Amino acid sequence: MIIAIIVASEISFWVLIALGLVARYMLRLKRTGLTLLAMTPVVDVILLVVTAMDLTSGATATVFHGIAAIYLGFSVAHGHKMIAWADRHFAYRFANGPQPIKLYGRGYAVECWKDVARTALAVAVALGTIWLLTVVVDNETRTSALNDLNSIFLLVVAIEVLWALGYNLWPKKRPTLSPLVDVHANATSGQQ
Repeated sequence: MIIAIIVASEISFWVLIALGLVARYMLRLKRTGLTLLAMTPVVDVILLVVTAMDLTSGATATVFHGIAAIYLGFSVAHGHKMIAWADRHFAYRFANGPQPIKLYGRGYAVECWKDVARTALAVAVALGTIWLLTVVVDNETRTSALNDLNSIFLLVVAIEVLWALGYNLWPKKRPTLSPLVDVHANATSGQQ
């Protein structure tokens, strides 16, 4: 059951974003669009409540209950950034908004370190959620599977740190135009 709830939550999250952006930019219903986008955290609350209800009704925790906690943490920490990214791209594509800026070099590395902080927050929220679920259930044998996720959380943060460190050591470079493109551009401009 919890797997279906997680899948439904993920689908609901993206449906709310899509509907919010369509209402905001295509239908010009800015307030309705903002309301739909603001409802995305409600999906997280519903997922948390259903997960707690499942565990308190006697279910033994599985890795999927832990995934619900991870989903909640990720959504809390990265949700705003994902919505802002979708908003920028949607505005550019459908509402003559400015072209989204691609980051390179130091700017990209700084953004990677911000993602490290977001991921650390996601892990903290997930760990807090797991702790809360274990307190509510108050049965260590039924919730022991949740504590097995701690090493995965540390691995995720470590990978995020290595990713950011990699972009400090080897910055993402702005793509250069190929010589063929440059020759073609010069030939075209000379003809005009």
